[in-house]
Amino acid sequence: MPLSTLVLKLMGGPAALPQGHPSISLAIQSAFTVPLGLLVAIALGSLEPSLFLPAALIIVGAHYLTFISLYGMWLYGALAGVLVAVGTAAIFVMPDLRDTSGWVGSAILLLAAIPLYLTYRAEFQGHHSSVA
Repeated sequence: MPLSTLVLKLMGGPAALPQGHPSISLAIQSAFTVPLGLLVAIALGSLEPSLFLPAALIIVGAHYLTFISLYGMWLYGALAGVLVAVGTAAIFVMPDLRDTSGWVGSAILLLAAIPLYLTYRAEFQGHHSSVA
């Protein structure tokens, strides 16, 4: 999140919701779901270490669901679905994927950054061109 904020500021766009925006509370609450959820992944991983990364993918993926409302971008729902599906598959269907699921999740996040950025840029430029 701090890196994303820095990149958005360097690109000249808004790096946060405007002050007083009604969804700021939702954004703050959403931010706490990952560290708190990771406590469950840590507990699960202490029982079976290979389950930590897939559980973390499910937790991180689920936290992106609130981003659909926060940022008005359905692409976050697709990202959430893919991360949750990979984590779930690694736990229940493809146990061989468990040890590499962290790398798979990282690749998914990097790939998702492209359409998310392009959508953001198109919306940001469209908003500013209609205002000007």
